[in-house]
Amino acid sequence: MRFLKMGCDPDNLSPATLAFVGDGVFELLTREFLACEANRPAKELNMQKVKMVSAPAQAEGFKKIESILTEKELEIFKRGRNAHTTRAPKNATHAQYHYATGLEALFGWLYLSDQMERATELFTAIFSAENLDK
Repeated sequence: MRFLKMGCDPDNLSPATLAFVGDGVFELLTREFLACEANRPAKELNMQKVKMVSAPAQAEGFKKIESILTEKELEIFKRGRNAHTTRAPKNATHAQYHYATGLEALFGWLYLSDQMERATELFTAIFSAENLDK
């Protein structure tokens, strides 16, 4: 469910715009996950959040869900991954940064397509107990 019901066709948005939205969607899911997992000091929550939304973590996250993506979802991911970026990653390789951008584009597209149930399913698959050990 989207917060705003503005007319918006996510299929016509640039990969960078989808990633911009997806960054916020992924972070909100992460914050909810951490808050509901355990009541902790905000500093500790933030440290955990930073680890989970980092480019290396998101790149690994993609590998965990790649096999369950639909053709359309994979197409959106690839558009985001292959988007030209001028920003250099700080604590990640260029490959990790591009994979993270692809994952964020996917989450942005899912949100703007009013598919939050699917976004939640993919997020849960990334952070399921069995996948955390991999």
